Amino acid sequence: MHDDDTGTDGIEAAPIIVSALFGPADFAWLDGLRRTHFPPDRNVIAAHLTLFHHLPPTLLPELAGRLKTATSRIPRPEAMIDRVMSLGRGVALGVRSPALLAIRAELADAFTGCLTPQDQAGWRPHVTIQNKVPPAEARALQTALSAGFSPRPLVIAGLAAHHYRGGPWQTIARYPFSG
Repeated sequence: MHDDDTGTDGIEAAPIIVSALFGPADFAWLDGLRRTHFPPDRNVIAAHLTLFHHLPPTLLPELAGRLKTATSRIPRPEAMIDRVMSLGRGVALGVRSPALLAIRAELADAFTGCLTPQDQAGWRPHVTIQNKVPPAEARALQTALSAGFSPRPLVIAGLAAHHYRGGPWQTIARYPFSG
């Protein structure tokens, strides 16, 4: 990285977000829930499962290598949507995946000194489908979703790295599981 904190093309460096990629049917379902329940003026990104919220842009070469290695050596990790979660002013669907947790832990160990407090804290994998609404509205949605809820499998198709520049994420690369 240059001293002026820009990339080689002159674009200002931006933090990196790492997320899991869903299978097409699961993405369509989750993103449909998000579009239905998330305040439209605040919904600038599609449904996602964040592994890391803010990695320094200087880590990109090493991160790319680690994501490529992680996704090429194992099959898709098994995952379940196992609960409806309250976010206080929103609602999320909780995700359980020991294999994805292990991948995240390995990456967190590799980047220990570079993690923000949010990324150092315990990881609660979830897909936010509503946020930044009055608590009563969030409780009503949680009640409605919980009424007919039963755990269901979730296809984790890969991992992705994105730049965050204040608006929609800019995808850097996608790494499908192929092991």
